[in-house]
Amino acid sequence: MPEPFGLKDCALLVIATGKSAQNLRELRDNIMTIHQGSIYYHFWGNLLRPRFDDPEYNNDFAAWVRHSLHDAIMAERLSMLDPTEYHEIDDLRQELIDLIEERLDETELVLWSKADRQFYFLRSQVVVFDTRRVIHNPEELGQTIPHLSIGSIFYHFIDARRRTPERRDDFRAWLAGFGEEYFPLIDGLAAIDPYFSSLTELRNRLIITVQKFFTGEKS
Repeated sequence: MPEPFGLKDCALLVIATGKSAQNLRELRDNIMTIHQGSIYYHFWGNLLRPRFDDPEYNNDFAAWVRHSLHDAIMAERLSMLDPTEYHEIDDLRQELIDLIEERLDETELVLWSKADRQFYFLRSQVVVFDTRRVIHNPEELGQTIPHLSIGSIFYHFIDARRRTPERRDDFRAWLAGFGEEYFPLIDGLAAIDPYFSSLTELRNRLIITVQKFFTGEKS
């Protein structure tokens, strides 16, 4: 029998890197060497902070290219990147570099942002809080998820993927210990892409998936 599931909450501590970019070349050059935590933050950090820009730009690189460089083509390409498809941050880093270099090869025009609209590279550190709440069996999961904070959803369903060797969320890792009876639920959770939705929407999808399993409802 697996150990009880200890529920955690988290927040992202934002750290300045001192690096900035005013055009695509500078963006590429900094991405080549920037701390992995910076790439992670600029893809995932918007989920835990208020956003006032266009929601279709799911990462900060795409939003900056669109609003500060006014390059709609490049912004669209960057916005289509899904970080969950890359096993390592450095794989995502290389894809960013490749996309930018492809765009640089297409045009001789160098678009510059205004001095006050530069891209400032930030990085994040996850600060974890123990909620002192535990789940003892899978049935409790459906009762608990509706009451989890978005920080808990982020920590257990998203950040876990970079913390665990199996690159899977904490819910699936824990359920696997209860045997094959829960494999369909594990598969259902695995089918949820956590990137192209808000944490509130993600929590609702988790609720629906878990409740459908325990009620026997077919998708």
